[in-house]
Amino acid sequence: MRAALVLNATFEPLSVVPARRAACLVLADKADLIAHDGSELHSPTLVLPSPSVVRLRYVVRVPFQRRTSMSRRAIFARDDSRCQYCGGYADSIDHVVPRSRGGQHTWENVAAACRPCNHRKRDRTPSEAGMSLARPPRAPRGESWIAAAVARVPEEWKPYLLAAS
Repeated sequence: MRAALVLNATFEPLSVVPARRAACLVLADKADLIAHDGSELHSPTLVLPSPSVVRLRYVVRVPFQRRTSMSRRAIFARDDSRCQYCGGYADSIDHVVPRSRGGQHTWENVAAACRPCNHRKRDRTPSEAGMSLARPPRAPRGESWIAAAVARVPEEWKPYLLAAS
């Protein structure tokens, strides 16, 4: 399913939604179509360009600092799909301080790891296992929540993301 970037009336990125949801916002006169991906959505009586970027017609107040939700995809994006112990291809995630020993499931305690390193570390801390992290895990900053929402950022989104930085 294609995704669409939703902009506030001030052109600030708000969220990423499925293209069909963005089309519904446009059809309900809640948003304006800014960019489309070249394909079309069809109904029996209407043909609409498939939205890639839409701008809301009203300002939505964002009362909080956006924080990227944690997922496997987001962790792999943050760590460039590289094992934080050996630098190889990561195919699993590892809790730096194991959950069985009080470690939390937070950005600061989760790192991408390859299966051999994850098995070698087991239920120990990196220092107990004689391993070290390439870089300490931390929560992503800025507009990186978008990279977690989509595998590849479309070209037509980049002007709006760069303007917000």
